[in-house]
Amino acid sequence: MIEKIIACAKRYDADIVGFAPADRFSADDPIFKIFPGTKTVIGLGFRVLRGIYRGVEEGTTYYQYTTMGVENMEETIMPMAELRVANLIESYGYTAVPQRRHQQIMSESDSTNPEVAYDMVYREKTAENQMDFVNAAVKCGIGEKGLSGAILTDDFGPFVRYCFILTDAEIEPNEAATPHLCDKCGKCLTACPGKAISADKGVDSWQCSVYYRGAHKSNPFMTDECLKDHPEREAILNGDKKFDKDSAQEIYPHLNFLPKTHFGYVACLCGKSCETVCYKHLKEQGKI
Repeated sequence: MIEKIIACAKRYDADIVGFAPADRFSADDPIFKIFPGTKTVIGLGFRVLRGIYRGVEEGTTYYQYTTMGVENMEETIMPMAELRVANLIESYGYTAVPQRRHQQIMSESDSTNPEVAYDMVYREKTAENQMDFVNAAVKCGIGEKGLSGAILTDDFGPFVRYCFILTDAEIEPNEAATPHLCDKCGKCLTACPGKAISADKGVDSWQCSVYYRGAHKSNPFMTDECLKDHPEREAILNGDKKFDKDSAQEIYPHLNFLPKTHFGYVACLCGKSCETVCYKHLKEQGKI
C-alpha cells in the first residue's frame, strides 16, 4: 500500500511524502485527541515555486505569493491531494483523518496568523486540538526546523507547505528529519524588516503580522501620510517598535495598503525576506 500512497500523493502534486509511527509522538500529543486510533502519521510536503516569491522580492507584483503561494496551496492544491490519499487509504478498509493547517483557526489565544486578517481568525473551543504541524513535519521526515522555526527541506529549502493524514493503518516509516541544513547563520533574523525573529523564540507572530502587512520603509506603497501623526512613526518604519497583541491590533487599520482576498488572506508586503534569504544562502552553499 505504501507505494500506492506515494504514487497517489505525487500524482496530485505532493513533492515530499513521509511516514511516522505513532510512537514518535508523545502520549499527550493532540493527534491522539483528534484520532485516538492513530498508528501512522503521513506527511505531505508541497513546494512553493521560487518564481512566486519574485514579484514581492523585486517590487513588481504583490499578489502572486499571497494568492498562488498561500491561498491556492492551502485552499485547493493541498486539500485535494490529502483527500485523494485519504480516499485511497479508506478503500483498503482503514480510517484516514486529513489534517490541514486551518489558517483562520488558532490554538493559542495569545497568537495570530500573519497571513490572515485578524478579524477572520477564530480562537475558541474548537481550536484546542490543533496539531503541532512543525513537529509533525520533522517527525515525518519532511524537513528540519530552522533557526526561524520554518521547516527546511533538502530540495526546496524553506519554500514548502505541508499537511498530514492520521490513519490506523500501520505503514513502514521513514527516518525523522535530522538537522543538517540550518547552520544558524542568522540571516533570517536580520532580513526581517520588523525584527520579528529571535534565535531563542522563533517568530513573534504579532510583530511579524505588522511588518508582513507593510509597516516598514521598504514597502513601496508606504506614503508620507501613513501614520503621519503617530508619535512612534519612525520607530515603527525602522522596525524598532515592539508590538504586542493590543498595539498590533491598534495599528492594523493604518496598514490597509492592499485589500484582503476572498478567504481573508492579506497581501505580503515584507517580501518573505526571511525565507528568501535562507533559500539563497542554502543555494549558495550547495545544500539544496
